Amino acid sequence: MTIPPATRIGVAMSFAYSSIRTRLEDGVLFATLAAGPLNLIGVDLVRDLVSLVDTLYSDSGDVRVVVIDSASPDYFSAHVDLTAVPQYTAEAAKAGGPGDASLGMFLHRLARVPVITIAKVRGRARGGGDELALACDMIFASRENAIFGQFEAATGALPGAGGVQHLTRRLGRHRAIEAITGAEDFDADLAERYGWINRALPDAELDGFVEHLAKRIAGFPPEGAKAAKRAINDLTLAEPADVRSDAVMFQSLLALPESRERLDYLAGRGLQSPGDLERDLGNAAEEFPG
Repeated sequence: MTIPPATRIGVAMSFAYSSIRTRLEDGVLFATLAAGPLNLIGVDLVRDLVSLVDTLYSDSGDVRVVVIDSASPDYFSAHVDLTAVPQYTAEAAKAGGPGDASLGMFLHRLARVPVITIAKVRGRARGGGDELALACDMIFASRENAIFGQFEAATGALPGAGGVQHLTRRLGRHRAIEAITGAEDFDADLAERYGWINRALPDAELDGFVEHLAKRIAGFPPEGAKAAKRAINDLTLAEPADVRSDAVMFQSLLALPESRERLDYLAGRGLQSPGDLERDLGNAAEEFPG
């Protein structure tokens, strides 16, 4: 039996997805990514995220704040599923139509969703996984366990789903160039110092802090938060044309022979599988024979 992704029950919304676990409490929707050990951004996860965002646009019900976290303690989201780029892109296109057929344009839509969104990060958030977090309104991370990175430059590509746009605005030109072209991992403390995230918190305090903040915001009259978010987004978010340009460039660069060669090399060493390479991808990405 197919379960509708969201149905109204009284004055509340009930959300059900195959790759996202949800819990609605006091105006806060806790959305936990549960798409396997790496939480790769692939067909199922993109389909569910698109459905969730569509529902929040059309009828958010009692939801005032969405908290996105991960069922995996090691990976918020490792990156996109590099074996299924056309397939997850087709799912992302359902959020805006064929003219906006990219993960970047879907995440741009997520950034403008009419509720407050918070990414709560434990483990690794790299590539498209980091771009998912960056599309949220706030990012709070475990000091001991969170890692952030955009490793695309190590394969001859660039972040294609908003990473260039968000990080340049958050970090400034010089640090964004360092973070993107250096393709290194940033721990939570360094990410906080650079402005990549809002705060790095002790792991034992992370859940309580985020829940308190989310419920605090959810308890206020919602129109004020919506108006503030719209005004801030208008001042700070990238233009759609720039997001589209990055998406096109990402896909064209991935098709280059050198990029394919490097990705194939990493795949042979364990890319997209739980193990040492994914855990230490920031260092492993620079290792290439020849």
